[in-house]
Amino acid sequence: MEVTEEQQWRQVEEQVERLLSGQGSEVSGCDVGLEQSKPAALRKTVTYIVCGVIFNEKRHHRRLQPPGPELVNGSGSDQNPGRLSDPQLLSVADHSLPSCHDLVSLVSVKISAGYRQDPWHPVSLPLDLSCRHVVQRLVLVFTGAEQQVWVLLIKAPVLHLPTAAAVKTHAVTWAANMVVQEAMPSTYYDHNVNTVGVFSLQHNGRQHGKTDGVCFNALVALVPDHVQRNEDGEKVEVAGTGRPPPVENPRYVWHEVQKQTLREKLLEKTKNMSILPIHSLY
Repeated sequence: MEVTEEQQWRQVEEQVERLLSGQGSEVSGCDVGLEQSKPAALRKTVTYIVCGVIFNEKRHHRRLQPPGPELVNGSGSDQNPGRLSDPQLLSVADHSLPSCHDLVSLVSVKISAGYRQDPWHPVSLPLDLSCRHVVQRLVLVFTGAEQQVWVLLIKAPVLHLPTAAAVKTHAVTWAANMVVQEAMPSTYYDHNVNTVGVFSLQHNGRQHGKTDGVCFNALVALVPDHVQRNEDGEKVEVAGTGRPPPVENPRYVWHEVQKQTLREKLLEKTKNMSILPIHSLY
C-alpha cells in the first residue's frame, strides 16, 4: 500500500515531537557531507572531552577534569578531581596568582551552581543508539510574521528530516550550513543559520570503530538577514516576505506545520534557551 505525502508528514511530525521531548531515533542514513566525513574511531579520527562539576547536599563541589586521551569508549569514565575540589579554597584569600586552569574552574563552578539552582533546560543524558559518524539530525525551521512555522525536509526515499555529517575542516554546527547551501544556494548568504541547541544526543560506542559516532538531534533556525549591502557596498535594509526562501534543489521541500501544539512548541524553543545550547568556536 502506497504511503501518501500527508501520511509521511504525520510520521515526521511524530518524530519531531519525540525529539522535542528528549528522545531519539535510529540513524538510518546520512543525506549531506558523507563523502567529506570519515567514520568516527576514538583516538584516531575523533576525541570526546567531558568535564563537569558535582555538588553534594551541602553545596560543596568537586570538579571533574577531562581524563585525557584514554577516554573510555561508551561504558564508563575516568574521573580525576580538579585542583579546586575543596569548597574552602573559593573563600580563602590567596595572594598567589591563580593559574588559567583555576580561573576556568571558577567560571565553570559559578555557571554550574547557577544552573543547579535554576535549570534553563531539562536534564539530557546520552541515548543508547549507535551511529558510525558524527552527524546532526536537523529540525531546521523558518518562522513567519504570523507565527507560521515551516520545517525543511528531504523528499526521498520518503519525507524525512535532513541528516548531515560533520566534516574535518569545520565545526559540528557547519552541518546545518551545508544543508541550507545545498537546498537554496541563491539565498544562502541572505540568511543566518542559527543552531539554537540540542534536543538530545545519541551514542553507543560498544563496537569500536563502528559505533563511536554521535548524533546531535538539533534545532536550527533560518533567519533572514535584513541588513545587506548594495553594489556600492552600502548597508541597506531589506524587507522580508514572511515566508521561507524558495527551495532550488528538488531534493528538498518546505512543509508548513499545521498542528497547533507542535507549532507552539517549536516557536517557544526558537525564542528561548530551553534546550541544551551548542557553541562553536567558528
